[in-house]
Amino acid sequence: MSAPNNSDKAAVIPNDDSSEDSTKPGFYSTKEGDDFRWPPLESNPEVFAQYLHSIGLPTTFSIGEVFGFDEDLLAFIPQPVLGIIVCYERLIPKSQYREQDKGSPDNYDKVAWYMHQSGTLDNACGIIACIHAIFNCPLVTLDPSTTLGAYKQRVETFTPTVRQLALEQDKAFQQAHKKHAARGQTAAVNRDQSKVKHHFIAYVLNSDGELCELDGTKAGPVIIGKCDGDLLRGSIRAVKGKLERGEISESLSMMTFNLANE
Repeated sequence: MSAPNNSDKAAVIPNDDSSEDSTKPGFYSTKEGDDFRWPPLESNPEVFAQYLHSIGLPTTFSIGEVFGFDEDLLAFIPQPVLGIIVCYERLIPKSQYREQDKGSPDNYDKVAWYMHQSGTLDNACGIIACIHAIFNCPLVTLDPSTTLGAYKQRVETFTPTVRQLALEQDKAFQQAHKKHAARGQTAAVNRDQSKVKHHFIAYVLNSDGELCELDGTKAGPVIIGKCDGDLLRGSIRAVKGKLERGEISESLSMMTFNLANE
């Protein structure tokens, strides 16, 4: 991974307000008063797949659902699993997490991609979890003319904080997000965002085969450790650990990032 560069934020988030097309891929606005409220997304594989394909994820990849943790149910999940996206209700503040679960900037270089999540992006955690899964997958090649590809190309060599700032102001991403957040059951929640109590995170394997938890609200990636190359079951063990420690409630869902069925 290229060394992050945080020396010139203006180079990453230029003032493009003179452009005639504020929804083109790569357009960023730094205009005073720009205040887009990122609406939450429903934890629905179909909604996520449509959203991601619309912004440039190749259709050879898709989003699936984990219906339960029993082996009989896991047997139906398409392989290989390239990333895991979990949505759960948090029961304790981050200050009460175990020290090893708080994440660390020292782990930035242990994954191919990590970005932070600000209060502005509070309800964008679903798409940030997907970005973490996709950008850490070496099998994915993105077209730089698409919203997803343009965003990655623009900020790939910069720090997790600058990546967060760039997403906050990405007009093409905002338009796509707003459109897909209006689908499924999400529309009802958007009318009262105080009802949003769940949070999305991602699990990936790094180049050393270690299971990593990527949560943009933490200080950095959490390196969990080896899982014998089984991302799915390693992630399930990690989630069960959170349940046993009382960190999250049983109100949760899990989706997979995987190759699309032929």
